[in-house]
Amino acid sequence: MAPVTGPVASEAEPVAESAAPVAVRPRRRVLRTVGLIAVAAVIGLVGGTAVGYGIQAEREPTALPALNQPGLAYPAKPLPEGEKAKPLPASEDLRTKAEGDLRKLLLPKPAGAKKSEFADADGWMRVSAFASQFNRPGNALDDQLEIGIRRIAVTSWATGEYMETEIRLVQYRAGDVLGAQEFVEEQQAYMPEEDFAESEGTELKGSANGRYYVFPVRKKAGYLDMYEARAYFYRGDIAVEIFVIDTRKISAKDIRSLAERQLGRL
Repeated sequence: MAPVTGPVASEAEPVAESAAPVAVRPRRRVLRTVGLIAVAAVIGLVGGTAVGYGIQAEREPTALPALNQPGLAYPAKPLPEGEKAKPLPASEDLRTKAEGDLRKLLLPKPAGAKKSEFADADGWMRVSAFASQFNRPGNALDDQLEIGIRRIAVTSWATGEYMETEIRLVQYRAGDVLGAQEFVEEQQAYMPEEDFAESEGTELKGSANGRYYVFPVRKKAGYLDMYEARAYFYRGDIAVEIFVIDTRKISAKDIRSLAERQLGRL
């Protein structure tokens, strides 16, 4: 197994939290009920339960459905008695690949693309830098440490005159798949807002709940128009963020293709 490389988050080092606001479920109002209605409801409940038990007791037992889900088992077909399944090859085992150099799972820079002037020199993003990009870095750090952030691999490149692309692989602690899922879902939650994509985005096929977004054009007097597209998805304990900005329109096909190819490398 390849040695783990890259910076590991510690409690002393900041981490990024989602900028998405936390929804607070409003408390339900408690309604007072007339005593007679309450008594009638209790009698009805007890009576109905007794009748239900009586009917069920006279029926033949119903077999429970199978717990397994077709298509999810490995190996796909039952093996002969006494034979054990062979381990997945490293090329197909995400756990093996993710434990090595995470940067190798990033999409390579396209032919003809230039290194972005904002690119991190070694392909790693410090957790503190990740957290600092949110509106409340301190809260972001606390939240990300709580859900087990581990390390961030990043690549970026420039194409054309103004187009910039950045991809981040945000990995969470082994076995804590919910960390990656929670982070992605929090980012997706605020995409429909006015300052962002203003839409629910489009489903990314082949992913658990990945989506990609094409933002409305941003216009400001004295500046070039700005176009933006993003994608958010996760695979195992790795959350993926993709950002594309340009002064020309970005098509849904462009961001979808980028997301699909990055998903394929995972």
